[in-house]
Amino acid sequence: MAHAAATPRPLLSWGVVPALLVCLAAPAMFVLESRPFGYVLLAVGVLASSLPRLEITRLTRDLSLIAVGLVCASAIHLEAKLDNLSMLAFTLALGGAVLLPYVLSRWAYRDHAIRFPWRGGGRWSRWQWAWLVAVLVLGWLILPFYFVTSGVYRNWPVVDDPDLIARLFVGVGAVGIWDELFFICTVFALLRRHFHDATANVLQAIVFVSFLWELGYRAWGPVLTIPFALLQGFIFLKTRSLAYVVTVHLLFDAVVFLVLVHAHNPGLLDALFLV
Repeated sequence: MAHAAATPRPLLSWGVVPALLVCLAAPAMFVLESRPFGYVLLAVGVLASSLPRLEITRLTRDLSLIAVGLVCASAIHLEAKLDNLSMLAFTLALGGAVLLPYVLSRWAYRDHAIRFPWRGGGRWSRWQWAWLVAVLVLGWLILPFYFVTSGVYRNWPVVDDPDLIARLFVGVGAVGIWDELFFICTVFALLRRHFHDATANVLQAIVFVSFLWELGYRAWGPVLTIPFALLQGFIFLKTRSLAYVVTVHLLFDAVVFLVLVHAHNPGLLDALFLV
């Protein structure tokens, strides 16, 4: 991350074009649900990054790592399911999406492009603690209205017994942690090596929001997920702390979990929410 911060990086350049093609593969695969179209965009984007001399540049290598991660994540359909086989498939596909780019970067490219700075900038400041409280309050105010009134809670399985509720809790939390490992520490970090922070953040948000769409955050979900993805990137820049952005995400997901249980079980948590 220090190298990316020390090197002047453009807001816009020729390299943004292949990077945008690679990132647009995410909405092709996860929003339009056209995996083949997405794979074509990945291939064209990675190839375009080698132009005009058709040589493997650092941008080519970094975009290839993002492409590998996206191919792994697209190996399964991302609709939330809680049976053993589906949870295993999620673990393998999403685990591969983080592990394979890291392994290729570290041992094939002999680079340290992907890192997971757990503690980052040291002790959390007052504004960081205040933001954690704000996340809970905003989630409590907004998420029940979104999930219940739009009906998108039906994109998640019915959870009406303790076993299913426990599986939902584990699944929501695990995917939340994975989001930060892949979208922030992998996609965002790789893009920051080449582009201005603002450009890299917008590009990673395209991928982040597309994934969440197929996961279930549909209807007017992007009104929430777009600012969330951009804020997570911005907060990571300010804190340099994976632990902090994971904590923010898990607090948000804790509210998501409770809202899903509430929506699928009328009367169970009515006293907790306004909707």
